[in-house]
Amino acid sequence: MGTSSAQQEKERQATIAVAAGKGGTGKTLLATSLAVAARSGGLGEVQLLDCDVEEPNADLLLRPQFAGSEPVHILVPQVDLEKCTRCGECAQTCQASAIAVIRDAVLTFPELCLGCGACAYACPVGAIAEVPRQVGVVSWGTADGEIEFYQGRVNVGEQRSGPVTRSVKRHISADKLSILDAPPGTACPMQETIEGCDFCLLVTEPTPFGRSDLEAAVDTCRALGVPCAVIINRAGIGDGGVERYCAEQDIPILLTIPQERAIAEAYSRGETLAHAFPEWLEPLCAVLEQVTKMAGQ
Repeated sequence: MGTSSAQQEKERQATIAVAAGKGGTGKTLLATSLAVAARSGGLGEVQLLDCDVEEPNADLLLRPQFAGSEPVHILVPQVDLEKCTRCGECAQTCQASAIAVIRDAVLTFPELCLGCGACAYACPVGAIAEVPRQVGVVSWGTADGEIEFYQGRVNVGEQRSGPVTRSVKRHISADKLSILDAPPGTACPMQETIEGCDFCLLVTEPTPFGRSDLEAAVDTCRALGVPCAVIINRAGIGDGGVERYCAEQDIPILLTIPQERAIAEAYSRGETLAHAFPEWLEPLCAVLEQVTKMAGQ
């Protein structure tokens, strides 16, 4: 007898993004700590996907044993100059200015190309072929013996990280709790990561700047239809503005991490909260259980 769609939906595990309105808030520390706590706390199989592909560093905390990698390619135009009539249709069609026709010369700029294929489609004589160009790499392995780990890294000099982020997200497994470490900020890379996730945890500092960045991150989550909650890191250094904002907006604060030298020292040694302080395992697991409930999983 086949499994009903309702049963399949019930069995699907949550996909949780961990994001922040700016860098340096402790986002990666929290994401990796949650992954360790999930396995140590018996919450089932878990995977950590490092989607901060421009500056990935979750491996510094989890120290995975990498088992393999694969290149990430996009398709870019290659012009057959013998077929080309220099009509300029390709250049007029391209929204990224990645191809230009100047008198008898046809110039392509692969670094600007979106890989959309519009130029090849628009060419009336079929003079444009699409050829692969590597823009990054996705590596995978195992951390802490049981955490499935994926990490994307965009090539230096690339203008767009989206193809690499999407390649990382293709490894999301429906039968595992998936924790995504998003890029900092609220621009396209962060949006690419959190889109389609069940929930987003926003890490912030309790300062005026932290509140401002948090507001932008909350607006982004709401625009994408992704429910969110807040984790306050370095509590005790601010003015209460973040707490007031969350109360006004009815945004739950699920965890408060104090400003403590011991935590900073552990982080500088490359240790997660769950590794360095066993007493944090229970609160971290409680966060995951709350998020899973709020996400409807």
